[in-house]
Amino acid sequence: MIDVYSWATPNGHKVHIMLEETGLEYRVHPVNIGAGDQFKPDFLGISPNNKIPAIVDSDGPGGKPLSLFESGAILIYLAEKTAKFLPTEAGARYATLQWLMFQMGGLGPMLGQTHHFRIYAPEKIDYAINRYTNEAKRLYGVMDTQLGKTQYMAGNDYTIADIASFPWTRSWQNQGIELAEFPNVKRWHEAIAARPAVIRGVDVLASARQALTDDKAREMLFGATQYAKH
Repeated sequence: MIDVYSWATPNGHKVHIMLEETGLEYRVHPVNIGAGDQFKPDFLGISPNNKIPAIVDSDGPGGKPLSLFESGAILIYLAEKTAKFLPTEAGARYATLQWLMFQMGGLGPMLGQTHHFRIYAPEKIDYAINRYTNEAKRLYGVMDTQLGKTQYMAGNDYTIADIASFPWTRSWQNQGIELAEFPNVKRWHEAIAARPAVIRGVDVLASARQALTDDKAREMLFGATQYAKH
């Protein structure tokens, strides 16, 4: 049994989708990041960086429990545990890992900043909005070029590179993106969105998430609490 500690965010959805795609048995434990659940000692014992998602696999390597944080590491672990969505042939494996790292190091962080300055920042700073919106467009362009060559991000097979990237493209409107301008991304996005496991995965905890409108939630996510020692 895998216990997943998560919330309905793009990083959470990566793991929800992977669990649905692999068919592994799992239990969901909501970590309401707007209420400050990510700073509770029990969660910090699993995820010392106070970020979701994190998992505890009661049947980890050698039959021993394993706790793991960082969504990319979790995807690799689940792929290796199930022998799914991460090729074993060296060339295809490294192609998958490089596009996974593209998401972890570029697509996720930059689109996160785009969301922040366009949607959540209390002060609208034109320089920041323009910088990150332009970077979002550049990254979509990188994806569009790649997806003009292959069906999926790392080749012609669906992999954890796609599972990692897809949730970040679900809010393309908030990122200042016109998806029609990136036809290969649009084709890829629509194909993945129609997968039954993806539909189930993005529904996990979706009803629990609330719009970020109150001052307490903003403080928990963006204020001094985020930078305090826990």
